[in-house]
Amino acid sequence: MPSATKSDRPFLTAEWRDLIMMNFEVDPAILRKHMPAGTELDHFEGRTYVSIVAFRFLKTRIYGRLAIPFHSNFDEVNLRFYVRREERGELRRGVVFISEIVPRRAIAFVARLAYNENYFSYPMTHRISRTADDADLRYAWRVRQDSYVVEAGTKDEPGLPKEGSAEQFITEHYWGYARQRDGSTVEYRVEHAPWRVWRAATARFSGVFGPLYGQEFSSVLSAKARSTFVAEGSPVKVFRGRKLETG
Repeated sequence: MPSATKSDRPFLTAEWRDLIMMNFEVDPAILRKHMPAGTELDHFEGRTYVSIVAFRFLKTRIYGRLAIPFHSNFDEVNLRFYVRREERGELRRGVVFISEIVPRRAIAFVARLAYNENYFSYPMTHRISRTADDADLRYAWRVRQDSYVVEAGTKDEPGLPKEGSAEQFITEHYWGYARQRDGSTVEYRVEHAPWRVWRAATARFSGVFGPLYGQEFSSVLSAKARSTFVAEGSPVKVFRGRKLETG
């Protein structure tokens, strides 16, 4: 995980909790037109992935103190894929978002303004239940007349991902990359502790995917997920972005 410097100041602090991470193998050709300049696709064991990630955004603050009224705690569901780039000998592994869904328009507005990310606002709900032995997580949202649900159930105890595992690959990308309207790329850093994870015993993602994500992703998301796991989450810091020199 990249370490902060004394001059770094987080743009956003929050907690990301109760994450469902559902991972689908995808043809790299589908992703290439979405790649920000200066990045290359990241692979795990020769496979390229997109992930549906649903989670709770809690205790959200801008610059560590400013909260948007009634917008500190909310749900998010995003569709993302994985890239990397090298700078001065450092390999930076990051994510690119195809779509990010939140329930409040003000949240989407701030995120689009800060990073030009693909945020959308739709009504959302969640249900989280836990016992001593297992957990069940469910996130749901509506887009006009269409309903969407992503859910997962776990058993046994969580643990830190094993070195070189798929869980480590998915959870430990600490950079974000966003393509800007002028074709340039903004890079920003995300800082959090490694997450404990559970392998999902049950998982489901349902909806009409074409209208929401485009026909290119409809067949990908309709297929069986390569893996699904639940991450405990942690406090996070998202730092201000900088425009890359990619010419």
